[in-house]
Amino acid sequence: MTENQIATLILDSAMKIHRQLGPGLLESVYETVLEHEIKKQGLHVQRQVPVPIQWDGLRLENAFRADLLVEDRVIVELKSVETLTKAHRKQIQTYVRLRDDRLGLLLNFGEALLKNGIVRAANRLEDE
Repeated sequence: MTENQIATLILDSAMKIHRQLGPGLLESVYETVLEHEIKKQGLHVQRQVPVPIQWDGLRLENAFRADLLVEDRVIVELKSVETLTKAHRKQIQTYVRLRDDRLGLLLNFGEALLKNGIVRAANRLEDE
């Protein structure tokens, strides 16, 4: 399964959750429910995955935590805020680059329409 196929399943699940629960709940609620929905589709999901980085011989074990890591290939960062900022967008781009993944998704469940709160961050993602 490609990163784009995984992303489609994640986004379908997120849309379903947003339609049923609505915007404005805590991020932890969306994280738990999204993990459950993705697992129901047979995908491997990890929550709050510590991601180490290396700097000049120094290893930082918990440089950041990925909200969700799907199939060990797609990072999902969740927000529940009124509006995404440039800092939020840079955060997912940096996470994808530091892990050397090819795709990350930033999902803002605080938006009235979830489609307005979806950001894709690609890193050397090949066209299918």
